[in-house]
Amino acid sequence: MNNVTAFNSALAGLSAAERLALIATQFREGVVFSTSLGQEDQVITHMIARQHLPIQIFTLDTGRLFQETYDLLDRTIARYKLPIKAYFPNTAQVEKLLLEKGPNSFYESVENRKECCFIRKVEPLNRALKEARVWITGLRAEQSENRHALPFAEWDESRQLVKVNPLLDWTYEQMISYIDQENIPYNALHNKGFPSIGCAPCTRAIEPGEDIRAGRWWWEQSKKECGLHQEKAH
Repeated sequence: MNNVTAFNSALAGLSAAERLALIATQFREGVVFSTSLGQEDQVITHMIARQHLPIQIFTLDTGRLFQETYDLLDRTIARYKLPIKAYFPNTAQVEKLLLEKGPNSFYESVENRKECCFIRKVEPLNRALKEARVWITGLRAEQSENRHALPFAEWDESRQLVKVNPLLDWTYEQMISYIDQENIPYNALHNKGFPSIGCAPCTRAIEPGEDIRAGRWWWEQSKKECGLHQEKAH
């Protein structure tokens, strides 16, 4: 897209539901939404279903998700009657990783953890986005320090697509209120102190006062991202 700046400005003046509708109108094909089944993503799925938008939904099954996440996926499909395509890691890469480093190598170093994230999440994401023109995410600015400066829409040069964050300006309280109001299904772990949920071995509940991302890769001290929302790795 040539004028992402203008598109970003147009999105800024709309509600989240209106942003999704505009995306579907502006781009007739190649619009995809990646859901991790977090609360933000459930809100977007609800808006897509309610407006009957032609947006393809996919998720990444890393092979190490919580059972509660699979239960939510099942309930979401039953509720909205929408196909949600699952992308899995490359079998040979997973087999090689476990043979050479074992099942829990990610605890040993940041490099090992990023290697596991790449195999189980980033590489499948790259496949999922290969033919896409627009990638919709559930990112919110207040989720982490790394996301404060994100725009509503930006050009992803490495993947050659427009990346859009329709809930970027939503607060946590606004999101929870919307979920309650619309009776949107969500992960049971959210009621047990898990505001951010990823793979089971890499996610714990947080303590009162901790950052909402503190339970992700809690043994690391560095800025904690898995690489999904960074420039495409090759």
